[in-house]
Amino acid sequence: MALINRVTRLFQADMHAVLDRIEEPDMLLRQAVRDMEAAINNDVIHIKQLTHEQLQIQLRQEELSSSLVKIETSLDTCLQSEQDDLARQVIKRKLETQQLHAIFKNKNHLLENQLQSLKKQTNEQRERLESMQQKLEILGNDHSIHFDGGRGLQDIHIRDADIEVALLQEKQRRSRS
Repeated sequence: MALINRVTRLFQADMHAVLDRIEEPDMLLRQAVRDMEAAINNDVIHIKQLTHEQLQIQLRQEELSSSLVKIETSLDTCLQSEQDDLARQVIKRKLETQQLHAIFKNKNHLLENQLQSLKKQTNEQRERLESMQQKLEILGNDHSIHFDGGRGLQDIHIRDADIEVALLQEKQRRSRS
């Protein structure tokens, strides 16, 4: 069983190495940047929609508040005129308006929490995007250096004579100083 596990791990490692060689890190990074930009744009649109919805709710709350003032005036008139049947209808309308106002108040509170959370998330995403864009710029500006994970190091050969010449040059340079 241990032999099978070892063979499986070796096969997976080889497959990962092949995939690493096939995939280009700068292409993957560019795609990740595009995906993050799209996600941020979607979040910004969602924030605008929620802000608009919150504004509509606030306007509706103001309308309900002014309606409550009018209902109170009507209720005073009904009670002064001793019109209990009419006062009952006005009280019913007042209670419905108060309940609706409370519903809008709760919805406005929930929207505010959702907006704060979404804005925080968007700011964090923007920071990550800036970091990824900086990495992409570094990769884009440095075309001459390609890190291959150390696989090209076996192509570098230094002869003993090169080492001896470099040693003599270093000694001469230091003796002049």
